[in-house]
Amino acid sequence: MPVGVSAAQWTDWAWQMQHRIRTAEQLSRWVRPTEDEVRAIALLADRFHFVITPYYASLMDPDDPDCPIRRQVVPRTAELNDPAGLADPLREVDHSPVKNVIRAYPDRIAFCVNNECALYCRFCLRKRMVGDEEWAMKKRELEQGLEWIRSTPEIRDVLLTGGDPLIFSDDRLEWLIAQLRGIPHVEIVRLGTRLPVTLPFRVTPGLCRMLRRYHPIWVNTHFNHPKELTQEAAKACDRLLRAGVPVGNQSVLLRGINDDVDTMKRLCEGLVRMRVRPYYVYQAQLLEGTAHFRVQIERGVEIFRALRGRTSGFAIPLYVLDTPRGKVPLLHPYLRGREGEDVVVETYEGGLWREPNPQ
Repeated sequence: MPVGVSAAQWTDWAWQMQHRIRTAEQLSRWVRPTEDEVRAIALLADRFHFVITPYYASLMDPDDPDCPIRRQVVPRTAELNDPAGLADPLREVDHSPVKNVIRAYPDRIAFCVNNECALYCRFCLRKRMVGDEEWAMKKRELEQGLEWIRSTPEIRDVLLTGGDPLIFSDDRLEWLIAQLRGIPHVEIVRLGTRLPVTLPFRVTPGLCRMLRRYHPIWVNTHFNHPKELTQEAAKACDRLLRAGVPVGNQSVLLRGINDDVDTMKRLCEGLVRMRVRPYYVYQAQLLEGTAHFRVQIERGVEIFRALRGRTSGFAIPLYVLDTPRGKVPLLHPYLRGREGEDVVVETYEGGLWREPNPQ
């Protein structure tokens, strides 16, 4: 906590939002920025701004530019060197029947209800829209999205995302959830939010009381590294869980941040201790400005193969590649094939087992 800031201010999510870091000068109060970081802040200002909450900045190592927290949110000039990167690798715009509604599956949608986050991750899948006024959602546009959902009875599962839905006030978020709860064919409402990680003070008792009224509500959040598993984050997740809201985690595999077995194991086991389910780990997309984050898929398969048998099964997330045609699991081929009346499988330590399985 900075000098001169009271505990009441520090734990007030509105204060945190009002005092977010947006310039190199403000950043220098938290870390000693490198020349590359300062230069990147200036060069990328028109492409993808940087915004960091004071809470998340307090987790950064002030002397190490390779700090896994710092690398996620502080720009680097490497973002300018990515000839293969795409603005919309999942072709979400092509799957959008109305503004900010993304339908990649027959029965569920992602509803990008705003274009703001507490901070901007440098690997953000939707950096094309985050912070861009063109993608902001006025109430009438939210109502158009709701009307499309009402008129599409196949939709049973709605993910509220963005941006981040917890940027909304409790009243505005409740209005939106209540509208969805009034649609008979909508069975499940999910919130995709990184605020338990980047601004855990947003998860207030009042927010949890409100969510409790509209079950079933699910939350998927986004921890990438064990350093993010703080006491504050654990308390935020605990409040949600005590309100009956299951919490799952969706990480991204990121080079130099979590692309080794030890870090991923500590992250997943730490999540389980917090009663947060390690759900997915995504292969980083072919997204503009992220070549320095991307890990070879073969390396990702090795990491999750190495976890099998070496930690609790429910602590191992599913490693997936998201595509314009949906998510595809990236699994080591444990099923080796059939030999006569047996099916041959590979065990976690590399041995073979023949299971009688008559045709």
